[in-house]
Amino acid sequence: MSDTTTLQIDDLGVATITINRPEVHNAFDDHLIEELSARFESAENEDDVRLGVIAARGRTFCAGADLEWMRKSANFSKEENIADSRKLAEALHRLDTMSKPTLALIQGPAYGGGIGVIAACDIAIAVRSATFSLSEVKLGLIPAVVSPYVIGAVGARQARRYFLTAERFDAQEAYRIGLVHLIVNDEGEMRAAAERYARMFMETAPGAVAASKDLIASVRDKAISADLMEDTARRIADRRASDEAREGIGAFFDKRKPEW
Repeated sequence: MSDTTTLQIDDLGVATITINRPEVHNAFDDHLIEELSARFESAENEDDVRLGVIAARGRTFCAGADLEWMRKSANFSKEENIADSRKLAEALHRLDTMSKPTLALIQGPAYGGGIGVIAACDIAIAVRSATFSLSEVKLGLIPAVVSPYVIGAVGARQARRYFLTAERFDAQEAYRIGLVHLIVNDEGEMRAAAERYARMFMETAPGAVAASKDLIASVRDKAISADLMEDTARRIADRRASDEAREGIGAFFDKRKPEW
């Protein structure tokens, strides 16, 4: 694997995956997408990992697609373009469905596919100076592969505005529409915030966190029905009988920290 991404796992179990193409503003090409997908898989499969952090080196979080790559793809066959696009779809799906919590650290501008990465993470923190744009329509393209994650984060109403206008918006607007959860003044504050979240996750039961992520994916956008009520009742019943629940509740009454 080349050095266009890095993966570091610290003693707390925080896996930091860093996009490392600052010379092209961390723009996506096929090689970077394949590397990110492999990094996501590695973090997921590492038992000691409790939190996945997605960061970027340089002044830009991600400029979206590498335009040289896009220019080459214009000469691909339809089948080649589908296969090529599927790689990003699979990478984002892998990030979105990780059983570990994920945190995006946005230290600079994020465009196109970069916004897809942010939306596929559980939590997003941005510096106040960060800017955002779903600029695909300015290039005659559409934000197709990222759309399920972005619409899931900001809703169809906001997507109608930003998918169609390609306008640039700031961190405050990203916070208002639900793309980011927290705005900080600089990268120092962002690192401190990331450390606070890491400490929070060290206090949570990893199996319960994974089950909560699966719960959200299963119930979102579903109407309340007898089947849904039965499903949620069975989920909590399973957790009540789990080793984690026994340990967590026992630790609460024993006035000690749970062992997980």
